[in-house]
Amino acid sequence: MRSKKQPKKPLGERYAQVASDANAAHLARGDAFASAQALGYSQQELASVPHEAMEMGLGCGNPTALADLREGDVVLDLGSGGGLDVFLAARRVGAKGRVIGIDATPEMVEKARAFAAKGGYKNVEFRVGRMEQLPIADAAVDVIISNCVINHARDKAAVFKEAFRVLRAGGRMFISDLTLEGPPPQADSPGLEIWSDWLAAASGKQEYLRAMRAAGFQNISILAESPYSGPAVCKTLEGKIVSLHLKACK
Repeated sequence: MRSKKQPKKPLGERYAQVASDANAAHLARGDAFASAQALGYSQQELASVPHEAMEMGLGCGNPTALADLREGDVVLDLGSGGGLDVFLAARRVGAKGRVIGIDATPEMVEKARAFAAKGGYKNVEFRVGRMEQLPIADAAVDVIISNCVINHARDKAAVFKEAFRVLRAGGRMFISDLTLEGPPPQADSPGLEIWSDWLAAASGKQEYLRAMRAAGFQNISILAESPYSGPAVCKTLEGKIVSLHLKACK
């Protein structure tokens, strides 16, 4: 008798399971260090943060390396996960600055708060919230960073409108993210099972940039652009996913 295929868990549920399961870290420590360095994190940076935060997942770049963070800045990380980029930013803005991490998964926020307490960080805060409806006051932050998270949002226009709202005049946004090049492949193409959620929300580069401009962002610049070739990319998606590093201003 043929066994029934188990339905795939929603993305948010799978993400929560990774955060909740002490044995379900995204990467083993050695693999995490190697992967992080490949994304642009230096050995010095990685040695300065709780290693558990790195093991919860790495994204597709190092937005803190792009950001011209200054002492005293208030920084917001959209989709902060285990807090890796929050902790790196916290060291750069100093005691007079502050870094707020926003994540939609309560279990992940709990983990990040625990890592912050273990690391003795006094200038960080983690909040549960959605990028489309940020729990942040108007014009409250100087810099926004985000690492491979906005690409999962189906309503990117709402995400960028909220980002624009919470930035102060003259504020900056630095993003590492993925876009889809060309038409999406057929949903039943081989190897797309783990990409189905992403493909449902993915947008092309021009569509992505238009959403930023429509929200009011100016001086949008592509700091780097390259084909994405992560370990999970199947043959069907080779050359179709583009990694972008962006800067925009209010």
